[in-house]
Amino acid sequence: MKVADFDFDLPPELIAVRPASPRESARLLRVRESGMADLTIADLPGELRAGDLLVLNDTKVIPARLEGTIGEAHVELNLIRAVDSRTWECLARPGRRFRPGVTVVFGDLTARVLVKDPEGTITLEFDRAGPDLMAALDVVGTMPLPPYIARKRAPDAQDRTDYQTAFAAREGAVAAPTASLHLTPELLARLGAMGVERAMVTLHVGAGTFLPVKVEDTADHKMHAEWGEVGAAAAEAINRARAEGRRVVAVGTTALRLIESAARDRDRVEPFADWTDIFITPGFRFRAADLLLTNFHLPKSTLVMLVSAFAGFDRVKAAYGHAIDKGYRFYSYGDACLFDRVEPKA
Repeated sequence: MKVADFDFDLPPELIAVRPASPRESARLLRVRESGMADLTIADLPGELRAGDLLVLNDTKVIPARLEGTIGEAHVELNLIRAVDSRTWECLARPGRRFRPGVTVVFGDLTARVLVKDPEGTITLEFDRAGPDLMAALDVVGTMPLPPYIARKRAPDAQDRTDYQTAFAAREGAVAAPTASLHLTPELLARLGAMGVERAMVTLHVGAGTFLPVKVEDTADHKMHAEWGEVGAAAAEAINRARAEGRRVVAVGTTALRLIESAARDRDRVEPFADWTDIFITPGFRFRAADLLLTNFHLPKSTLVMLVSAFAGFDRVKAAYGHAIDKGYRFYSYGDACLFDRVEPKA
């Protein structure tokens, strides 16, 4: 398909720079074959039923935005992908300062430039690894807000809470699984009390989720890779729900991409711990999820393509038009929509 097919005009005032407060007050557009309903996240229990299985991404966003110095020069960078426990790829500016071999200082944390890629990424080796590095980043770093928020305001202390899910557990993401930002402990308790089950998976969301698609045809796009894990218990819970005719609800495109990666070329989800660069566009056969809870995404993004594959191109186009007309809030801190899966036409 042409990338231009996934474009739309979005009034800039609809880009949310803070989440709804309280979180459950965010709007929820329920999209069914029979039509659309304007709800709030607090209404989600009415759209689910006993036996439904929520698949949640428990990744934890690290403070991946850093400001430091090279010599006397001020520099900024965003970590984008872990190479190993002490080495990260990043985007940095001003790029001319990051020559291989130079040392970058972030308070009492330092790093050495290993590689400067011709395409603009920098590879840094830090002076500590694993939990020690995570602890240092927690002191010197700030939350890596998406570009469309960072252009409007700087990160602040409130983002430490706002840009993190209530069940974040495994450090490694440099972007939040944003649909999950709506789910409070109280709402999850209500869902659990009515018999909705949960399965936890991990996909460390990378900054590539915000990269524009620069080709004209989706067939020519190379997808960024992210590391994920579906444990044996989560795989079994998903397979059991499907075998029993219960619905699997993917909370966010990250959870959906991961479980579809674990079910690729099969009719069941297998345990998975690897990098995935799965690129889902209309025509894709979904094997793991029946419903998708997700936010409203960037024009011409891989996420809009994924949602269109899941719920149907025309239905998603109509839903986004309705959301814009009704003043829904878009992107990471914005409102959400809940779609049923539509089978692709033969």
